[in-house]
This record gives sequence, structure tokens and C-alpha cells, in this order.
Amino acid sequence: MFNPLALVGQITLSALAEIGRLSRFAGTAIYSIFMPPMYWRHVLQQMWLIGYNSLPVIGLTALFTGAALAQQIFVGGSRFNASSVVPGVVVIAIVRELGPVLGGLMVAGRVSSAMAAELGTMRVTEQIDALVTLSTDPFKYLVAPRLVAAVLTLPLLVIVANIIGVLGGFLIGTERLGLNAGTYLKVTVDFLEQTDVISSLVKAAVFGFFIALMGSYHGYHSRGGAQGVGKATTNAVVSAFIAILLSNLIITVIVFGDGA
Repeated sequence: MFNPLALVGQITLSALAEIGRLSRFAGTAIYSIFMPPMYWRHVLQQMWLIGYNSLPVIGLTALFTGAALAQQIFVGGSRFNASSVVPGVVVIAIVRELGPVLGGLMVAGRVSSAMAAELGTMRVTEQIDALVTLSTDPFKYLVAPRLVAAVLTLPLLVIVANIIGVLGGFLIGTERLGLNAGTYLKVTVDFLEQTDVISSLVKAAVFGFFIALMGSYHGYHSRGGAQGVGKATTNAVVSAFIAILLSNLIITVIVFGDGA
């Protein structure tokens, strides 16, 4: 007979086993980063693929989000005669949350899937096994460069996203909502604090780690031919999204838990 408790137990044990495998994979990957040699040419190549190729989607997402956010805050603030708070709320929302989170999600959508597809194809075509045969550590050759590149590149992308997001709010605020440009910029600078910028960059680095980790993990353990590669790609994106949102909550609570 169908036993719901047994089903819950089975799901729990499967989830714990998957977390254990992922933790072991992450530990091995981190260890390989600090053990020579490091394939810097691969790191630079991955930084180009992750960073430069993600700029268009990052820029457009940030621009439209900043503009829409300013419009919504102006409408809501006007109900309480508080439309002057638009610049301050926009810069805080963009830098603290929307810049790193939306940027991380957009990069995860294209980078985690690409990594999983690439490594998954290498796995099912036995190219990874060939590296082992040639006495080349797959973690150092394939995984470590991707992790290093993502951790270094995501903060740069988030800086760009933050700037463009604030610019989007500035453009809609001054051109459509009638806010004074000088006052807008002054309020933006006054409201922005060092803690906001640092937390944004820390989030970006953590998100970059999870993006590369999930893409590499699911691709590395891909099985079952083309169907397995497709499943690995989907799992990589979903896992990266969940990791980004969860880590964002944890960092936010740690940094701003006192209500600052």
C-alpha cells in the first residue's frame, strides 16, 4: 500500500544524499583552486564568456528594472506626498537587491546552462575520461577555471548593473516624472552607503560561485546521452536560481538584520 511517510523519508534521504555529493564536489573544486597549477588561459577565456557576453542582457535588464522601479515608487509615493523619496529608494533597492539578484539570475540562465551542456557533452562523449587517462585532473582543468572566472567576473557585472539600473531610474525620473536632475543625483549619493556597495559585491561573488558550481556539478555528473545532457542543463539552472535566492536571503539577514 502507498505509504506517505515512506515517501517523505525517501525524498528526504535522496535530498540529503544529493547535498552530500554536491558538498563533496564543491570541496574538491575549492581544493583544486588552491593547488598548482592553475590554467589561467582557461580562466581568462571563461571570464570573457561569462562577463563580456553577458553585458547586453545585464544592461537591458538593469535599465528597464531601474526605470520601472522609479515609476512605481513615484506613483506610490505620490499618494503620501512623498515622491521625493524616489532617488533614495531606487538606489538602495538597485544596489542592495535588484542589481545583484537580477544580474545573478540572468547570468545563471545563460552561463549555468552553457556550462552544464558543455561538461555534460564532454562526459557522455567520454572526453572527461580521456583527460583522466592523460593524467590531467578534470577538476583543475575544467571546474576550477570556471569557478575562479565566475567569482571574479560577477562583481564586475553587478557594478555595471547597479550603475545602469540607477541610470534608468534617473532617466525616467528626470525626463518623465519631472524630478530635478541635480536634486536626484544629490539624494542618490546621500542615500548610498559603503555597506550597500560592499554587500552587493559580496553577493555577486557568492552568486558567481554558485552559478559555476551548479553548472559544473550537473554537467560533470551527466548521464544518459543527449537526454541526460538536457536534464543536467535544466537542473543546473534551477539549482543555481535556488542557491542565489537562498544565499541572497542569508546575506541580507546577516548584513542588514539590525534594520540598518
